[in-house]
Amino acid sequence: MKLLFHHKLKQKETNAMHRILFMPLLQIPSGHHHVADCIQEQLKQSADDFLCEKVELLSYRSVSLEKFISFVYLQWIQKFPSIYSKTYKQLAVKKEMHNKHYYLYEALFLKQVQQIIDDAKPDLVICTHALPSYLLNRMKKRNLWSGRIVNIYTDYFINDLWGMDGVDYHFIPCMEVKNKLLGKGVDPTQAIVTGIPIHPVFTKKRDSKEVKAKYNVLISGGNMGTGSIERLIRQLHPSGVVTYDVLCGKNERLFQTIKQMNHPSIKALGYIRTKEEMNHLYNLADAIITKPGGVTITECLWKKIPIFVYDALPGQEEINLNYLKSKGLIHHLDNWDTATDLEFILIEQLKNDSLHFQKSSQAFIDSIENHNIPQLIRNIL
Repeated sequence: MKLLFHHKLKQKETNAMHRILFMPLLQIPSGHHHVADCIQEQLKQSADDFLCEKVELLSYRSVSLEKFISFVYLQWIQKFPSIYSKTYKQLAVKKEMHNKHYYLYEALFLKQVQQIIDDAKPDLVICTHALPSYLLNRMKKRNLWSGRIVNIYTDYFINDLWGMDGVDYHFIPCMEVKNKLLGKGVDPTQAIVTGIPIHPVFTKKRDSKEVKAKYNVLISGGNMGTGSIERLIRQLHPSGVVTYDVLCGKNERLFQTIKQMNHPSIKALGYIRTKEEMNHLYNLADAIITKPGGVTITECLWKKIPIFVYDALPGQEEINLNYLKSKGLIHHLDNWDTATDLEFILIEQLKNDSLHFQKSSQAFIDSIENHNIPQLIRNIL
């Protein structure tokens, strides 16, 4: 795998190019990968002098190890969510951000990261997950490498694993996170509020939605939570006033379950292959019911789609949820599983609270200092 990666770089490099290495974690199609892929696409569209590669650390070390860890992670958050939540908060959000050491991670992965850097020889490494950031930061502290690092955060907070002292730039989701970084001594010129990066197609304005007699609502979250999605749909008791489009992703079981319901107001949508197709669905939506994943939430904030959150994965999404609630950016359906008329709650919120949501989402968009990622990267280089 190391030789293949090195060969790809040599084969594609035909002239002087900026070599950008992206480092997410796990093969699960999470926000870490979505953000990395989004920025790669933007860079390729902006100019032809960027050579972008993405290396997932665990697969680089061992494909079987990555598959095992992904399996354990998914089983843990689904079957023992409270234990995962408690463990995550104890390990990731309670320590000091400076002079921290995770010796097990260093023993397992530091040599692999050094090999990746030696093979790729990047001009810039963009970390969309905390573990590669921490390991690269340790390499710089130990004078094993002197390259440039950008942290791009895909949630509305920063856990303690992220590298700090050796990181050159931070692309930050919101002003609250920036203020925390500045309080930890990060140079203000190195901390830029970009929002969580999304594809440019989602930043295009859509027609304003008026209060009306019939609504279209997207439901998202099927890739990781079949059981809760099914329960949510059965709790809706559709009256015909709302049409529900359920984004099933690659979850074939969920897709078939919804089709077998054969309900005229509930439609199962398979895997959406293009950003343009997803943007079209956003443009048609009067609201979305989803989980508080950073990328999906950010896309909907830009599109000014009222957001209803029905559930949160333990750990990161729980913290996202608390932040989004505090800023008035979402409606939390915290009693969806016991509500006798969930659809009525949705409609009343859409009728009475849409203006407040529009103002909150616009204030959030206005707080972004710069979302032109390609230009920022070119300035760094």
